[in-house]
Amino acid sequence: MIRAEYAALADDLAGLDDGQWAKQSLCGEWTIEEVVAHLTAAASLSFPRWLRSVIGARFDFDLHNRRRVAEFRGATPAETLARYRAAAAHATGPGGPVDAWLGEIVVHGQDIRRPLGLPRTPSAEALERLARFYVRRDFTVASKTVSAGLRLEATDGPFTHGTGELVTGPTLALIMVMAGRAAYGDELAGPGAEIMRARCSPAA
Repeated sequence: MIRAEYAALADDLAGLDDGQWAKQSLCGEWTIEEVVAHLTAAASLSFPRWLRSVIGARFDFDLHNRRRVAEFRGATPAETLARYRAAAAHATGPGGPVDAWLGEIVVHGQDIRRPLGLPRTPSAEALERLARFYVRRDFTVASKTVSAGLRLEATDGPFTHGTGELVTGPTLALIMVMAGRAAYGDELAGPGAEIMRARCSPAA
């Protein structure tokens, strides 16, 4: 599933012009090109190399990520894409829960596609698996915290979880809001939707 999502994103990136590569993503202050470099790093680093990088950054994950983005970004967008394609063929993530690395490519893929107006919904199987992982634990994102005490029900698949105020919406939108992407909040409905949107706001 991870490699399928990497490959699909490579296809979407192939036709971008320089202006699109420089466009702001949904991921903090990063541009489209910087998110692609980040994904290349995630696909390329072994666990020992990833751990050395984290220790070298004194467990400052923002610093670790900035350093790796600088390392894996090319001199031009074309070079960045070539590096991404080379890494995508063997993408698995450096270690830890495999579903967390599925989340990396699904969420960051949408961080890229949404600002560019590139519609794509990952496979229902991948989304179901990732949604169930996100409600169980906070790992790279505070997904369990964002969804705690709410009843989540997907409108396009079998995913349901929890008790409390009801939140409904497409599985992808539920995932993206759990990952802190407020841009997807308008796709949610139900009495708990405003609670969930507030939890993923910048202030929260």
